[in-house]
Amino acid sequence: MLIDAIGLHIAIVEGTSGPKAVIAGHRIRVQDVAIWYEKMGMSADEIVIAYPTLTKAEVFAALAYYWDHRDEIERQIEDEREYVEAFMEREPGRLPAIREQLRRAAARAG
Repeated sequence: MLIDAIGLHIAIVEGTSGPKAVIAGHRIRVQDVAIWYEKMGMSADEIVIAYPTLTKAEVFAALAYYWDHRDEIERQIEDEREYVEAFMEREPGRLPAIREQLRRAAARAG
Protein backbone atom coordinates (compact mmCIF):
# COMPACT_ATOMS: atom_id res chain seq x y z
CA MET A 1 0.00 0.00 0.00
CA LEU A 2 1.37 3.41 -0.99
CA ILE A 3 0.68 6.52 1.03
CA ASP A 4 0.77 9.95 -0.62
CA ALA A 5 2.68 11.78 2.13
CA ILE A 6 3.05 14.92 0.03
CA GLY A 7 -0.68 14.97 -0.74
CA LEU A 8 -1.43 14.80 2.98
CA HIS A 9 0.47 18.02 3.61
CA ILE A 10 0.36 20.08 0.40
CA ALA A 11 -2.66 21.83 -1.14
CA ILE A 12 -2.97 23.80 -4.36
CA VAL A 13 -4.83 27.07 -3.88
CA GLU A 14 -5.88 29.70 -6.38
CA GLY A 15 -4.21 33.06 -6.02
CA THR A 16 -4.14 36.36 -7.83
CA SER A 17 -1.22 35.21 -9.98
CA GLY A 18 -2.41 31.65 -10.47
CA PRO A 19 -2.41 28.46 -8.43
CA LYS A 20 0.21 28.03 -5.71
CA ALA A 21 1.27 25.05 -3.65
CA VAL A 22 0.86 25.72 0.07
CA ILE A 23 1.19 23.71 3.24
CA ALA A 24 -2.35 22.45 3.88
CA GLY A 25 -4.07 24.41 6.63
CA HIS A 26 -1.51 27.23 6.46
CA ARG A 27 -0.85 30.24 4.28
CA ILE A 28 2.80 29.26 3.95
CA ARG A 29 3.70 28.54 0.35
CA VAL A 30 6.01 25.77 -0.78
CA GLN A 31 8.13 28.45 -2.42
CA ASP A 32 8.57 30.15 0.98
CA VAL A 33 9.88 26.92 2.52
CA ALA A 34 12.15 26.39 -0.50
CA ILE A 35 13.60 29.90 -0.14
CA TRP A 36 14.20 29.46 3.59
CA TYR A 37 15.86 26.07 3.11
CA GLU A 38 17.66 26.38 -0.23
CA LYS A 39 18.53 30.07 -0.43
CA MET A 40 18.70 31.20 3.20
CA GLY A 41 20.24 27.98 4.51
CA MET A 42 17.70 27.35 7.26
CA SER A 43 17.42 23.76 8.45
CA ALA A 44 14.06 22.03 8.82
CA ASP A 45 14.42 22.41 12.60
CA GLU A 46 15.07 26.16 12.25
CA ILE A 47 12.00 26.55 10.03
CA VAL A 48 9.83 24.76 12.62
CA ILE A 49 11.28 26.94 15.38
CA ALA A 50 10.57 30.11 13.35
CA TYR A 51 7.07 28.87 12.40
CA PRO A 52 5.97 26.67 15.32
CA THR A 53 2.59 25.86 13.80
CA LEU A 54 4.45 23.79 11.19
CA THR A 55 5.62 20.24 11.72
CA LYS A 56 8.82 18.75 10.35
CA ALA A 57 6.69 16.43 8.22
CA GLU A 58 5.03 19.48 6.61
CA VAL A 59 8.41 21.12 5.98
CA PHE A 60 9.82 17.97 4.39
CA ALA A 61 6.65 17.47 2.33
CA ALA A 62 7.00 21.06 1.06
CA LEU A 63 10.63 20.41 0.17
CA ALA A 64 9.76 17.14 -1.58
CA TYR A 65 7.07 18.95 -3.57
CA TYR A 66 9.58 21.69 -4.42
CA TRP A 67 12.17 19.19 -5.62
CA ASP A 68 9.54 17.39 -7.72
CA HIS A 69 8.35 20.72 -9.25
CA ARG A 70 11.59 22.70 -9.04
CA ASP A 71 11.40 24.45 -12.45
CA GLU A 72 7.83 25.61 -11.90
CA ILE A 73 8.48 26.90 -8.38
CA GLU A 74 11.75 28.59 -9.34
CA ARG A 75 9.81 30.35 -12.12
CA GLN A 76 7.21 31.50 -9.56
CA ILE A 77 9.99 32.79 -7.29
CA GLU A 78 11.58 34.68 -10.19
CA ASP A 79 8.22 36.11 -11.34
CA GLU A 80 7.56 37.37 -7.82
CA ARG A 81 11.05 38.89 -7.56
CA GLU A 82 10.51 40.72 -10.86
CA TYR A 83 7.09 41.95 -9.71
CA VAL A 84 8.55 43.32 -6.47
CA GLU A 85 11.39 45.06 -8.30
CA ALA A 86 8.95 46.66 -10.78
CA PHE A 87 6.70 47.77 -7.91
CA MET A 88 9.63 49.33 -6.06
CA GLU A 89 10.64 51.24 -9.20
CA ARG A 90 7.06 52.49 -9.73
CA GLU A 91 6.38 53.30 -6.06
CA PRO A 92 9.72 54.21 -4.42
CA GLY A 93 8.03 56.45 -1.84
CA ARG A 94 6.04 53.51 -0.43
CA LEU A 95 9.13 51.47 0.44
CA PRO A 96 9.61 52.91 3.98
CA ALA A 97 5.95 52.22 4.85
CA ILE A 98 6.19 48.68 3.48
CA ARG A 99 9.37 48.04 5.47
CA GLU A 100 7.62 49.25 8.62
CA GLN A 101 4.64 46.95 7.96
CA LEU A 102 7.00 44.00 7.47
CA ARG A 103 8.88 44.89 10.66
CA ARG A 104 5.62 44.97 12.64
CA ALA A 105 4.44 41.67 11.13
CA ALA A 106 7.77 40.03 12.00
CA ALA A 107 7.55 41.35 15.56
CA ARG A 108 4.04 39.90 15.96
CA ALA A 109 5.13 36.53 14.53
CA GLY A 110 8.26 36.16 16.54
